[in-house]
Amino acid sequence: MPKIHLLSPRLANQIAAGEVVERPASVIKELLENSIDSGASRIEIDVESGGVKLMRVRDNGCGIGEEDLPLALSRHATSKIEQLDDLEAVATLGFRGEALASISSVARLAIATNDRDSGPGWKAEAEGRDMAVNLAPVAHPRGTTVEVRDLFFNTPARRKFLRTETTEYKRIDEILRKLSLSHFDIDFTLRNNGKVAHQFRAAGTQLEQERRVAAICGPAFMENAIYVDMEAAGLRLWGWVGLPTFSRSQADLQHFFVNGRSIRDKLVTHAVRQAYQDVMYHGRHPAFVLYLELNPADVDVNVHPTKHEVRFRDSRTVHDFLFRSLHRCVADIRPGDSNQAGDSEPTETPLPAVDRSPVTQASISFSEKSPGPNRVAEQMAVYGDLHVPETSISPSPLAQTDETLPPLGYAIAQLKGIYILAENAAGLVLVDMHAAHERITYERMKQAFDAEGLMSQPLLVPKTLAVSQAEADTAEEQSAVFESLGFQLQRAGPESLLVRQVPALLRDADVEPLVRDVLSDLVSHSNSDRIREHLNEIMANMACHCSVRANRKLSIVEMNALLRDMEATERSGQCNHGRPTWTQMSLGELDKLFLRGR
Repeated sequence: MPKIHLLSPRLANQIAAGEVVERPASVIKELLENSIDSGASRIEIDVESGGVKLMRVRDNGCGIGEEDLPLALSRHATSKIEQLDDLEAVATLGFRGEALASISSVARLAIATNDRDSGPGWKAEAEGRDMAVNLAPVAHPRGTTVEVRDLFFNTPARRKFLRTETTEYKRIDEILRKLSLSHFDIDFTLRNNGKVAHQFRAAGTQLEQERRVAAICGPAFMENAIYVDMEAAGLRLWGWVGLPTFSRSQADLQHFFVNGRSIRDKLVTHAVRQAYQDVMYHGRHPAFVLYLELNPADVDVNVHPTKHEVRFRDSRTVHDFLFRSLHRCVADIRPGDSNQAGDSEPTETPLPAVDRSPVTQASISFSEKSPGPNRVAEQMAVYGDLHVPETSISPSPLAQTDETLPPLGYAIAQLKGIYILAENAAGLVLVDMHAAHERITYERMKQAFDAEGLMSQPLLVPKTLAVSQAEADTAEEQSAVFESLGFQLQRAGPESLLVRQVPALLRDADVEPLVRDVLSDLVSHSNSDRIREHLNEIMANMACHCSVRANRKLSIVEMNALLRDMEATERSGQCNHGRPTWTQMSLGELDKLFLRGR
């Protein structure tokens, strides 16, 4: 083996640059985070040739003093932490003090800065084998300008792994979008090859913030999102979540921030997926822009070189808070809460004085009078009403009560025994009656199930499971958890279990793989939701078979009863399989179909 020796400072910095500086976007991220930490309210970014030729970041932050400027380019020199205790409660985006040194080791770096409101500032340049820093006075307003040229000029092996100019610029654009979403109080301007690409103005009010989110995530997201703001146990979750009907084929519109830091975290992903699992079509992904705020001491941000991942000190509490908040938010979405249902607000308008027979009762009778022969004279009399002067026609009851109509309005017809046509204040509502009734039945079954609890059924012949010793220990330690879920497990040996009792709903299911999956979850994560998911799946299938089928004729009274049930039912916008149950066509959209007003 070769002799052990110390690395030169240059080589050590270039190895560190492999962690910090992967591509031009990595440089932009580090520089922007430094500008944000400096208290800047305005940041300008200039990029040329995808960032390889030039990257310039200018801010109006606190600036750097003359005596601190050479030290700022030294490795592991920082003003953000002083001792180990500071590392346990980091409140800034950057803190390791390695970015500028790593950047200067693989590029030509120049910093112009001023920490005063008047007088000259100072400029520092670093490049070359020893990365010696050259200082000189310079005219510069309060703030800092960092200029990076010729990235990887001295490491050509790294430069050949860069993508095309367009691809590298898109990565820079993505970094700016994420930071713009997490810091509404800052003006951001991005120029690409001398042309302004983005200009995000500071957003103070919620309306201004929503405009910025719409500019970054697209107006369709904001049109199909609801605002959430919840607090509990020292945690605050706020932001925007997309409606279940606004799902994506990929997880490409998911932005989650912890204390202003954009992160990707399995715990967060799992909590969000659980919150949407009852309303999301299989294979689809929800869209959201969410912000979690908590005590910096309760989250460790120093677990990944690029700071993309964090570790929560009480991960279970965070997971439960995220799940409960989003689950409640999704459940509370009712017709009238979104643009899908028009501009009308949900009201407590009483139904007309009719006998309201719940559609959910199996005893309901579906009948329709047989169509008689064509009555031409009678039909002509009906059409003759169209020739009455407009001023002499009495407005319909619906037209008189637009402001007090329920969100889904009142039924006017049934189409092909499948769809309900209703009129509300915005225009036409089209409802898939089977999908809607399926959701209503499913939610009522879940409510009854939660109220009555789990009914267990003993097995005539206990089932023996061969498991690992760790799983057997877990089953013994978590016996109360299994009993609350309707299972009774008994240890039969060091590596074997007996299943003596199962939930009544699962009596015909293969419980062995389910118990194994639950044990695996408990060993790995100390919790499991598999049994509840399995029970929900069974109840969803039962609800599907119990719901009204296609080609069943409903009376107007029955259709209105279904509409009112939809308005009162959680998650009624989607069936149990995630398909939409209703859609809205506004009067303007209908006019466009027939070219009215042209």
